[in-house]
Amino acid sequence: MLGARVYVYPGACIGQEWFGFASTGSGFLSVPHLGRVVLGDDVEVGANTTIDRGSTGDTVIGAGSCPDNLVQIGHNVQLGRCCVVVAQVGIAGSAVLGDFVQIGGQAGVAGHLRNGQGARIGAQAGVMSDVPAGATVVGSPAQPRREVFRQIAALKRMARPQR
Repeated sequence: MLGARVYVYPGACIGQEWFGFASTGSGFLSVPHLGRVVLGDDVEVGANTTIDRGSTGDTVIGAGSCPDNLVQIGHNVQLGRCCVVVAQVGIAGSAVLGDFVQIGGQAGVAGHLRNGQGARIGAQAGVMSDVPAGATVVGSPAQPRREVFRQIAALKRMARPQR
């Protein structure tokens, strides 16, 4: 389902079914995805981005959001309004991102997590737990920015040659 003024760049794949399976004694059994992809008004989908359709519910990209080139958005993801998702980000299934969330390039968000309104996720961050509204996290595993920089400074001090 497309809102008004939606722009999809070349090579983007929207609504494919994938990574839904059940384990059986003889291997894996594919489970059909019955949901849709809903793109709100003024959404721009970058080149070669993939947005999986929902398994039971819908995958939703909120109004004004911009997934950049080479982004992968899993099934049932809920992206709020005016989110910016930079190149090479992967968002696993059923993750929820509030309005105005920003994700830097090459970051990954694990499935079934909640990222609060206005959260900022730094480039190459590995998000493995919920991110509170307004928080800025970096690193892998993703942690509050100040904590990560304190850890780096402490390591640098420890690595200095002893005199």
